Amino acid sequence: MLLAPAPVSARPTAPLRAGLVCAALAALLLILVAAEWGPLMAWDRAVADALHRRAVTDPGLTHANRLLSDWVWDPWTMRSLLAAVVALLLWRRERLLALWVAATSAGGTAVQQGLKAAVGRERPHWPDPVATASYAAFPSGHALGVTVASGLIVWLLVLHDARPVVRAAVTAAGVVSALGVGFTRLFLGVHWFSDVVGGWLTGVAVVMLSAAAYQRLVLNRPR
Repeated sequence: MLLAPAPVSARPTAPLRAGLVCAALAALLLILVAAEWGPLMAWDRAVADALHRRAVTDPGLTHANRLLSDWVWDPWTMRSLLAAVVALLLWRRERLLALWVAATSAGGTAVQQGLKAAVGRERPHWPDPVATASYAAFPSGHALGVTVASGLIVWLLVLHDARPVVRAAVTAAGVVSALGVGFTRLFLGVHWFSDVVGGWLTGVAVVMLSAAAYQRLVLNRPR
């Protein structure tokens, strides 16, 4: 259970720097994808081909990946999880923080959709697909959604001074979920490797920049 927010005097330097670094890396990756940089395209194709061959020959593993991708780590599952967190914050009368979490989640989705529309990257095409997906490929919405949801929950635990063992467990679960959903999207052949990395980087940037802004504008404001 979340505790009352701990007194915070820390400067937003660390999350701001982390957010800017991830945003810069995401921007660089976007440029390479848009320019169809040869080595990156070759790597994307090699990873996609290798995983697709395995997916076609192992229907049991493919089914398991579809369950994880379409239900456990689906973007709507992540939004529902954050909606429950927002409801809890509202119940605790932390209205501003609830609004901040909701706005960050919505902002992540807006950034994702904007990038997809701007880049317009095609997804992998297969003569024997094991799964289908709509909209453009870059960045992966699943990877971004899980990263934002996990990152926001970990940030809230830190903000409320939760026990270290709880923070460590939730952080581990978030990392496993982010890596896991990225693998499922690649295994199912609906994303390129760089799409998934772009989703991770953009998701971390959204959370870190939001956390830095909250520290500067709310926690460190004159009382």
